[in-house]
Amino acid sequence: MAKGNNQKLKMVFLIKILMEETDAEHGLTMQEIVQKLDSYGVNADRKTLYLDFEELRTGLDLDILSEKAERTVRYRLASRDFELAELKLLVDSVQAAKFITEKKSDELIKKLEGLVSRHEARQLQRQVLISGRIKTMNESIYYNVDILHAAISSNVQISFQYFNWNVKKEMELRHNGERYRVSPKYLIWDDEYYYLVALDHKSGTDRHYRVDKMLHLELTDIPRDGEAFKNVSAASAFDINAYSKSLFGMFGGETKAVKLEVDNKLAGVIIDRFGKETMIVPKKDKFTCTVNVVVSPQFFGWVLSFGTDMRILSPKGVADEMRKYLSDIGNLY
Repeated sequence: MAKGNNQKLKMVFLIKILMEETDAEHGLTMQEIVQKLDSYGVNADRKTLYLDFEELRTGLDLDILSEKAERTVRYRLASRDFELAELKLLVDSVQAAKFITEKKSDELIKKLEGLVSRHEARQLQRQVLISGRIKTMNESIYYNVDILHAAISSNVQISFQYFNWNVKKEMELRHNGERYRVSPKYLIWDDEYYYLVALDHKSGTDRHYRVDKMLHLELTDIPRDGEAFKNVSAASAFDINAYSKSLFGMFGGETKAVKLEVDNKLAGVIIDRFGKETMIVPKKDKFTCTVNVVVSPQFFGWVLSFGTDMRILSPKGVADEMRKYLSDIGNLY
């Protein structure tokens, strides 16, 4: 590159050098900075660089520090928008997330590495061991999420195809490939998967769909069904957090107030699942609580996972369903 060809981009290349080569632990001497600018076709000298540093500090609020050690002064970008520890958490989350494919994980982590120096980037190349981690194979999920947000904000219905995996590990379209048409309501991230809660226009009930299993997702020009969608404030009145707590494995259905009898040692389990606002009524070595849940086989399985330390007291119909569930399982053995 001819010397001086990029003089107008001097400040851009200076920021690039500081971002890529320096951090809280690594700095560059003035001579090293001059040499690196020269490699970009930029002329620089000490006097003008002092002025450039001051302009970057005051104009862009960059934390450029100088530090003298053994008679050598080094310059570095001491802080950034994200601390290294914060980026490590983000990298771990990206690697652990089931709904992010291996390919997209690598792409996202590479972009996160761009937020730190090349020295710190090596620390982000981590291999997080996640027990039983399964990465999704549907690369379109990122675009699906974007389309779903657009549909909700634009108040329109969506159409898509939906699939399951068969025993041959092949995509198998449900309903013989017929397109679904629903009114999207909310996105929920549960058990490391994205789910869409949507009003099915045929049944008139809410259904849940795994976003990574939606194919050929499209916006329609049909307004969303339901009175709630005609008024944004009415839709926002829906308590998505309470709804999420009531679900087990994203199985939809009718929400019911279920009274449980629970051993005292499981108080933390109830609080973790349903929140600290849950009313707990002490009863010697046990307590009772009433929680709102969507009754499903997943809910029964959750209760059974605690053995004799948890049981359903009411409603009677839910307790009867539990007995039938146990009987059906018993008949398998």
